[in-house]
Amino acid sequence: QVQLVESGGGLVQAGGSLRLSCTASGRTSSTYTMGWFRQAPGREREFVAGISRSGRITNYADSVKGRFTISRDNSKNTVYLQMNSLKPEDTAVYSCAADDSGGVYRTASSYDFWGQGTQVTVSS
Repeated sequence: QVQLVESGGGLVQAGGSLRLSCTASGRTSSTYTMGWFRQAPGREREFVAGISRSGRITNYADSVKGRFTISRDNSKNTVYLQMNSLKPEDTAVYSCAADDSGGVYRTASSYDFWGQGTQVTVSS
């Protein structure tokens, strides 16, 4: 079992940047594939980015490709989401998730453990 806690959300103007962090406790995070998802009011949860256990494989939603970067520091049990060139449509609650099956999946149902989420609001 692993517990996930996100931080780093907040209010930013369009074009700005934020870096989200997801820190894991319990089992070592290096045993998990990690993902970031987001959910805006009235919309379904959507995949943002995923990263393999080693960090060598990453996967991004088309809507964030080239603007967001996922990375991990297994020595700190932390995964990051660097978000640049933010747009109002990026406004959502961002949650990290962990999966111990080994693949970098884009579907929420593939992930076993979830954090509570952190709010990101981008003003126009």
